[in-house]
Amino acid sequence: MSWLIFAVAFWLVTWAINAALASSSAASTRVVKILIPALFGAAILVLWEGVVRGLGVPEVVLPAPSVIGAAIAANLPTLGLDWFQTIIKGGLTGYLIGAFAAVVAAVLVDRVPFLKRGLLPVGNFVAALPIVGIAPIMVMWFGFDWHSKAAVVVVMVFFPVLVNMVAGLEATDRLSRDLIATWGASYWQALFKLRFPAAMPFLFNGLKIGTTLALIGAIVAENFGSPTLGVGFRISTAVGQLALPMVWAEIAVAALSGSVFYGLVAAIEKAVTFWHPSQRR
Repeated sequence: MSWLIFAVAFWLVTWAINAALASSSAASTRVVKILIPALFGAAILVLWEGVVRGLGVPEVVLPAPSVIGAAIAANLPTLGLDWFQTIIKGGLTGYLIGAFAAVVAAVLVDRVPFLKRGLLPVGNFVAALPIVGIAPIMVMWFGFDWHSKAAVVVVMVFFPVLVNMVAGLEATDRLSRDLIATWGASYWQALFKLRFPAAMPFLFNGLKIGTTLALIGAIVAENFGSPTLGVGFRISTAVGQLALPMVWAEIAVAALSGSVFYGLVAAIEKAVTFWHPSQRR
């Protein structure tokens, strides 16, 4: 019970500190922006630890963060191999292929009106297909290794990026397009010098959505056939063995990778679209 009391007290103290920091004059500084979520995350972990230990929750129901941390430390080589197989080979490869193909397809849709009327409705239909229906087909087509997982990720990433990119290419106002046309610019000159830069905020919206979809697709696809490694494979086998700390260790690795991936794309967006009002202070 002392663990529970300590955890609740820690939560209340950190809540008060965060409330004070958020309302202070230094709330807009970079240090405070980092400190507030860090304190909030630490408070969640301490509260989680205190509730599990104070109430005696069985490990097979919910392991404590300290137990999960010990599982991570004890299985670093295995977690590293699983991370590389799923996140890098399946997730990142499929993400890059899907995003690049979506940008190319968006230019074709913009160039050929027929594709806009034909491809986008089909894309909406395909995007609505459940991953549990796509993954087994991709495994049968591309085999049990990471190639089938990358194929699933390509399908999941392609259409969100495509829709956002098409909307971005249409975002330039008519006056700007008429003006650059009066200067004698060709279609491709107007595309790369006017419309592509204007589409960057839309493109990065799609890319940020794709970071989450890529990890989900790669992990879920491994449940329909994979070699003896991978985050999804390890989670399914560990659940069967009731090794819940290992399950949560894999989840923690995937969540941390997803957060870093999203943050990296957001940082690239900030560098590329520094001129956009959303990036100005």
